[in-house]
Amino acid sequence: MLWGSRFSKKLNQSALEFSSSINFDINLFHYDIKVNKAHAKMLESIGILSDEEFQQINNGLTIIEEKFNSGEWTPSSNKYEDIHSATEDKLTELIGDVAKKLHTGRSRNDQVITDVRLWVKDAVNQLLDKIVNLQKTLIKLAKDNTKTLMPGYTHLQRAQPISFAFHLLAYVEMFERDKQRLKFSYQQADESILGCGALAGSTIKLDRKQTAKELGFSKVSSNALDSVSDRDFILDFLHTCNLAMMHLSRFSEEIILWTSAEWNFVKLGDEFTTGSSLMPQKQNSDMAELIRGKNGRVFGNYFGLLATLKSLPLSYNRDLQEDKEGMFDSFLTLKSSVEIMTAMVESVQVNRKKFKPEIDGSLMLATDLADYLVIKGIPFREAHNIIGKIVKFATGKNIKLNQIALEEYKTFSPKFEEDVFQILSSDTCLENKKTYGSPNPELVKEQIEIWEGKIA
Repeated sequence: MLWGSRFSKKLNQSALEFSSSINFDINLFHYDIKVNKAHAKMLESIGILSDEEFQQINNGLTIIEEKFNSGEWTPSSNKYEDIHSATEDKLTELIGDVAKKLHTGRSRNDQVITDVRLWVKDAVNQLLDKIVNLQKTLIKLAKDNTKTLMPGYTHLQRAQPISFAFHLLAYVEMFERDKQRLKFSYQQADESILGCGALAGSTIKLDRKQTAKELGFSKVSSNALDSVSDRDFILDFLHTCNLAMMHLSRFSEEIILWTSAEWNFVKLGDEFTTGSSLMPQKQNSDMAELIRGKNGRVFGNYFGLLATLKSLPLSYNRDLQEDKEGMFDSFLTLKSSVEIMTAMVESVQVNRKKFKPEIDGSLMLATDLADYLVIKGIPFREAHNIIGKIVKFATGKNIKLNQIALEEYKTFSPKFEEDVFQILSSDTCLENKKTYGSPNPELVKEQIEIWEGKIA
C-alpha cells in the first residue's frame, strides 16, 4: 500500500478488492517498469539518487520484470490496489529501503497516465500494421476482379453496375481513414505528463524533458492540473476503434449477404464458417456475424468513458480508474476482428459470372441510357423523363432494355440509333464510365497500382 500512515485502520479487505484495478492495469506492467527506470535515471541525474542507488533500483526493476515474465511473480487484487503499488512493494522486498526513494516527486496520477500514453502509442502501431495487412488482402482480391460485375446499390435497391474490385476498394478507402485517425490518436498520446505529480508539479526541480526523451515522447505537457485528469486522448483512441469496428461491421454485413443462397456470389473457406447442431446442410458466416455483433460492446466502451468524464471537476478523481478496462477491451476486440477479417478475405472464392447475365440489358443501365441522350443533345431532365417512360414500357412487357427494338426506341425519341445497344451491354457497361473515381476497369487498375505503392 502506497499510503495509510494517517489512518488508524487498514482498508477493509472487500473494499480493497472492490477498488483494486490490478486485474486489468496489469496490462501496463512493462510500461510501468519502463517509466520507473526513466524516472530513476532522472532522479540520479538531478542528485536525488546516487549512482549506486540508481543501479540498485534499475537492476531490481529488471529482476522484477524477469520474474513477472517467467510467471514466478504475479501480483494479486486481494493484496494490491494497482500494478504501481505492487511493483514498488516487490522492489522494496528485493532491494530494501532505497526503493522508497523511487516515488520522489511523483504521484500515481502522473505515473499511470504516462504508462497509458505509452500503451496507446504501441496499440496504435499494432493496429496500423493489422489494418495495412487487411488492405493488402483486399487489394489482392480486387486485382483479380476488376471486371467481375455486381450490382451497386442505393436504398438497398439495385442502382448501377459496378465491379467487385471497385466495391472492395471502397473499403480500402474506409480503412485508410481509420489509419489516419489512429495516427492522430498517436499524436494526442505522444505527450509526457511525468513530473506533474498529483496535480501541481513538485518543489523538487525534476527534469521532465529528460524523462520525456528517455520514454520517446515528442513533447511535455504544460499544465499539471489538466495533465493528470486528461483522458481526451483515450476518447480519441476509442472513437477511432468505434469507426474501424463500424467499417468492419458494414463489410461483415455484405459478406453475410454475398454468401447467402440468394446471392451465391462469394464463398468463404470452411475454416471460417460453422455448421448447425440441427441442420446438416448449414454453412454459416459466423465470424462475420461475430464481428458485426462485437460493435455494441466497443461502442459502449466509448460512451461509458464519456459518461464517466462528463461531470468530473479538476483534477484527479478515482472515477478515472474506469478509463482502462474498456480501452483494453476495445483494442483487443478491434485487433482480433481485423485479423479474422483479413483471414476470411484471403479464403474468399468469387462466383465471377454470377451477375453478368442479370446486368446485361437490365434497368441498372437506365442512367447510362439517359446520359446517351444527353450526349445526343437532349437536356438531362428531358432525357430522364424519356427513359422513365421506356422503363415503364419495359417493365410492363417484362422485358430487358436490350430487348426493345430500335424502332420502338425511336418512338420515344428520334435521337436513338443503333449504337444505343452498346450502352446496354454488360460487356461494355464498365468501360463506358469516363469519370475519375468510377468503376471503369482501367481506372480501377490505376487505383490498385496507387494503393499498392502507397501501402508498400
